[in-house]
Amino acid sequence: MNLTVGDKIVYPSQGPCLVGSIVKRIIDGKTMTFYQLVILDDQGGDLFIPLDKVETIGIRLLLDKADIPALLDHLTKPADPGVDWKNRTSKNTKLFASGSAFDLAEIVASLTEWKETKALSFGECKRLERAKSLLACEISQVTEATKEEAEEQIEKSLMARSGSFKPAPINESDLAAASNRKMERKETAARRNRKAQQAIAQGT
Repeated sequence: MNLTVGDKIVYPSQGPCLVGSIVKRIIDGKTMTFYQLVILDDQGGDLFIPLDKVETIGIRLLLDKADIPALLDHLTKPADPGVDWKNRTSKNTKLFASGSAFDLAEIVASLTEWKETKALSFGECKRLERAKSLLACEISQVTEATKEEAEEQIEKSLMARSGSFKPAPINESDLAAASNRKMERKETAARRNRKAQQAIAQGT
């Protein structure tokens, strides 16, 4: 893949980048030529990639605008998050490293599916948010929408998943406990109001 300054590409695990310049550096006494990539995601920063390593790294061009509807539609489909934590983590790590926008969508859909009924680990929460961020960044770059608008499109697609939402079973004891806590808060607030009114009446 031959890149030119001003091209926008996707670097696996880093998301959309702008080819800022082509620079030469002396490494171990040898002159090497690099693409300077400016990361377009919120994290920012620069990457320097040897010209002869572009193909092996897995850099790709941005999606076409015509691909975005299919990408968002991918988020509307029920996903299988898997029940084994190790297998789920291994699968998502491979998907994340592939650099594919559709693989990122798979991560977002499957972890969102899992989150609806089970708690995500700290690492999975970070992976979900990172995948969403990179997905929104590419959609934004392709469609020229703001990243906030792209994030809204992603959330709408996730909410539209037909039959994918599996609510947790209702626990009657939990409902009763929640009702009792609500009553206790009301009684506490009422006592505070009465004390305040008494203090006002006594001029204190």
